[in-house]
Amino acid sequence: MNSVVGGTPRWRGRLLPRVWRHHVPLLLGSFVCVAVLYQTRSYSDVLSRASFATAYPALGLLAITLLIGPWNLLRRRTNPVSSDLRRDIGIWAGLLGLLHAGVGQFVHLRGRPWLYYVYGPTEHHHGIRHDLFGLANYSGALGTLVLILLLATSNDFSLRRFGTRNWKLLQRWNYAAFALIAVHSFAFQCVETQKLHWVLTVAVCVVAALALQIAGIARHESQ
Repeated sequence: MNSVVGGTPRWRGRLLPRVWRHHVPLLLGSFVCVAVLYQTRSYSDVLSRASFATAYPALGLLAITLLIGPWNLLRRRTNPVSSDLRRDIGIWAGLLGLLHAGVGQFVHLRGRPWLYYVYGPTEHHHGIRHDLFGLANYSGALGTLVLILLLATSNDFSLRRFGTRNWKLLQRWNYAAFALIAVHSFAFQCVETQKLHWVLTVAVCVVAALALQIAGIARHESQ
């Protein structure tokens, strides 16, 4: 049964406007970005194109979730415990990130995804992969696990269930997710020898998030 607030079903009073204001634009924007990146790639196969096309929009959206809080502080606005806009952007960052992670497991070593994490029998090393390729994959896998945690708790039910303080502590794992995915992104720029403008794209996302976070902390400390 739908809960009712002031005579209006909850889904119409709050959720439906969020769908139109946030999720529809985010869906369309994500689709356009992914479609453009997919169509402009010269890769010969679908999986490589799809992996590339979902990676950069996911990183960009995740960076934006870290920009909203300090931007409010710099504008002398109070940060709410839960911002619908930040939460919804994070949901789409997580969805694209999970899609990228799923597709990415089949790009480099078709049919042998375990070799992303351990050395094969014909390689010089044995056991856990500890080269740059391994760093890229392990950081990406850990970042994906954190994204799953964030997605699973990005809802009002989790906020009520855990309480404000504990829920906020869970959501702050967003910083860890971003750090891991930043390592993953930079490592794969080297592994795949990406062109300079894609390296700069990753760098801009990371530096912008770090710079605004530092500025936000400085503003908070000065208050």
